[in-house]
Amino acid sequence: MAIEYTLPSALSHFDPTELIDALSTGIIMLDAQLCAIYANVAAQDLLAFSLNQARGRPFADFLQDTNGLTGILRRALETGEGFADRELTVRPLGAPRDARTLDVTITPLAGQVTGTHLLLELADTTQRRRISRENDLLARLDGSRLMIKQLAHEIKNPLGGLRGAAQLLERELQEASLREYTRVIIGEADRLTALVDSMAGPHRAPQKSLINVHEICEHVYHLVRAEARAGIVVDRDYDPSLPNAMLDRNQMIQALLNVARNALQALGDSGRIVLRTRALSNVSIGPARHRLVASVQIEDNGPGVPDDLRSSIFYPLVTGRANGTGLGLAVAQELVTRNSGLIEFESEPGRTVFTLLMPLGEAT
Repeated sequence: MAIEYTLPSALSHFDPTELIDALSTGIIMLDAQLCAIYANVAAQDLLAFSLNQARGRPFADFLQDTNGLTGILRRALETGEGFADRELTVRPLGAPRDARTLDVTITPLAGQVTGTHLLLELADTTQRRRISRENDLLARLDGSRLMIKQLAHEIKNPLGGLRGAAQLLERELQEASLREYTRVIIGEADRLTALVDSMAGPHRAPQKSLINVHEICEHVYHLVRAEARAGIVVDRDYDPSLPNAMLDRNQMIQALLNVARNALQALGDSGRIVLRTRALSNVSIGPARHRLVASVQIEDNGPGVPDDLRSSIFYPLVTGRANGTGLGLAVAQELVTRNSGLIEFESEPGRTVFTLLMPLGEAT
């Protein structure tokens, strides 16, 4: 006995294009000249163009870096065979700094009158790839922590000698103005000793308090300006809506300062550094998702991170400079991680951005 199915009355009134526009997967139809004739809302959002803009124009015109996508499309037209590619990176011309990582499926559709068309399905995997990269980084950091603790122990011994020598020197100085310099040495030695103790103690929690993130940024800003060469410009771009955060002040100053000094060294004698803050919503840090996150960025227009260092840049003793120690970014990542945050980076020649992500509130 045959069974007849009928659509629910609510669905019978839907336009098929409305259903396709409701999909989170991007759908694009290309003609035989690889010109767009249709794109749903998700595809337009992913590739930063409008259908009115794209219709009748070559699809490649809207991508800065096709990463071989055009060649794949042509092969699909010539052979009539479908293709699938995972984690293909493209840069939309409408948003060139926002690279998209996509899973792409290409299906040829042959018609007797219209000839061959291509159906593209685009699934955004940018967030999935980012989370996977962060989880991998957090897992590998466990191995580097032991080395950092050992180095912290070695650093603490000369700090004690430095402080003692400054105290002896202070007793010999008659002028109060000169004793101010020894007090600076003693104060900085005490701050670094407290920092080393925090790094060396495996079970000691950060000394968190409610602090103004911009106060930390201003402290680092003035230090970086004082250290910068004459040809380097240091700018600020703060988000005034950024709320206070529960953080360890000394640890966050040191982490941000390490990243900023890394940017200074990358620039050499000239360039530009921007210290930027933003409040971000619904952001994942490792496996945890947070409703609100503080983003503090250090951006520079230097040569970028070398390709061979990208996967290991946060590990101890990894450096691209002949006189570098390879500790600055490793320590910065460790300190931010202790505050339940994470440091990410993106880099290309002329633009490198290190982003410190710190939760503002409990994870969801």
